[in-house]
Amino acid sequence: MFNIAVAQSGGPTCAINSSLVGVFREALKVPSVDAVFGSINGIEGIIDNHLVDLRTMILTNNDIELLKQTPSTVLGSCRYKLPDWREDEEVYKKIADTLRQRNIGAFLYIGGNDSMDTVKKLSEYFATIDLDVKIIGIPKTIDNDLCVTDHTPGFGSAAKYVAATMHEITRDSIVYSIPSVTIVEIMGRHAGWLTASSAVLHAMGETAPHLVYVPEVDFSLEKFIADVRQQMSKHKAVIVAVSEGIEVPEGVQSGVVDNFGHKYLSGIGKYLESVIRNEIGCKVRSIELNVMQRCSSHICSKTDIDEAEAVGAAGLRCAIEGGTGKVMVFRRIEDAPYTVVIETADAEDIANREKFLPAEYINSAGNNIRESALGYFLPLIQGDLNLITENGIPKHFALHESVLK
Repeated sequence: MFNIAVAQSGGPTCAINSSLVGVFREALKVPSVDAVFGSINGIEGIIDNHLVDLRTMILTNNDIELLKQTPSTVLGSCRYKLPDWREDEEVYKKIADTLRQRNIGAFLYIGGNDSMDTVKKLSEYFATIDLDVKIIGIPKTIDNDLCVTDHTPGFGSAAKYVAATMHEITRDSIVYSIPSVTIVEIMGRHAGWLTASSAVLHAMGETAPHLVYVPEVDFSLEKFIADVRQQMSKHKAVIVAVSEGIEVPEGVQSGVVDNFGHKYLSGIGKYLESVIRNEIGCKVRSIELNVMQRCSSHICSKTDIDEAEAVGAAGLRCAIEGGTGKVMVFRRIEDAPYTVVIETADAEDIANREKFLPAEYINSAGNNIRESALGYFLPLIQGDLNLITENGIPKHFALHESVLK
C-alpha cells in the first residue's frame, strides 16, 4: 500500500478542479492506493508538510459533481519557483522528507508551464537520490501556451466566455446611431490563442470582432489607427479584440514581475482607448477581461471539464504504470468529428517553453483570424454542464478555511 499526493499551481481556471476529480476518482479504483493527499498551496504544501486527506473531505458523489463545476483551485495555489537542485538542495530535502513521511508513491502536479518546471526538477532530483516517487504533470492554463499538447484544460472554458462576452458586447454596441469603437483586452500573456478564440463569432455570421491583434504579429500604432478608420467606414460600431501581450510603449504596463520573472500584463486596452479618442475623436471605451475569463464556470465548456477529468485520471494511471517526469498531453486526430487521444510527453520538452498561435491562423494583414482556423477552436467550447444551483446561483465546493491555513 502507498499514498498519492496531488497539488494545484498557477492561475485559476474553470477546469483545474475537474482534473483533481479525475485523479481522485481514479485513485479510488486502485486497491494499492491508500490515502489521497491534497497539498495546500501547490508545492509549498509539500515543502511545509501541509497536506489533507481528500477522502475525509470529498465524501459523496454530490461533492464530486460540485467540485467539477467549481472554478479556481480548491486546494489553493502558488507561484513557487524551485531553485536548481544542483545549486541549492535544501528545499528538495524537505520535499523528499515529506514524501517519505507520508509514504507517497506518486505526486501529481496540476499546472502550466512553470509547474512543469517543478515536475522536471523533482523527477531529475529524485533519480539522483534513488527516491521512488513518480512525478507526473497534469496540464492546465487558459493561455493554451503549453508545448506539445494540442490544447490545455481551462482554455476551452475561457475561450467560450471570451466569445460569448464579445457577442454580448457587440449587441450592446450597435444600439446607438453614433459611431463607436470598443476595445476588448484579453488575457493570454505572450500567446494569442485566447484573443484569437473571439473570432469564433465569425462562424455564426457575425462580422465582429472586426479587428484582432495578437502578440505573434508586430504591432504598429499607426497601422492600428488606419485599421480602425477603415473598419469605421464599413461599420457603425467597431469591435476590437486585443491581446494583453502585444508590444506597448514603456510605462503602459506596471513592469512588476512574479517569481518566475513573468511581467504582469494589462493596460493596453486603456492605452489604445486614449489613442483612438485623441486621433479619431469618436465614442470609445475599453473593456479589460481580467480574472473573469479564468473562473467563469457559469458558462464553462462541458468538453473542457470532461477532458480535464480524463487527463487527470490518465495522469494517475501513468504513475501507477511506472511513468515519471512525464506530462499528460492531448493529440488531436481530427476536428470533425472532434477526436483526441491522451498521451505522455517528457516534462523537459514542455517546462519553461511557450507555444504560439500558428502564423497560418492569422490573416495577411495581421489584424484578424482566418476562417480556416475556426475548426481548431470550435470543438473546445462545446457543451454545457447541468449546473447545481442555490438561490439561482451556481453552487461551489469549498474546503473549510481552517484546512487552508
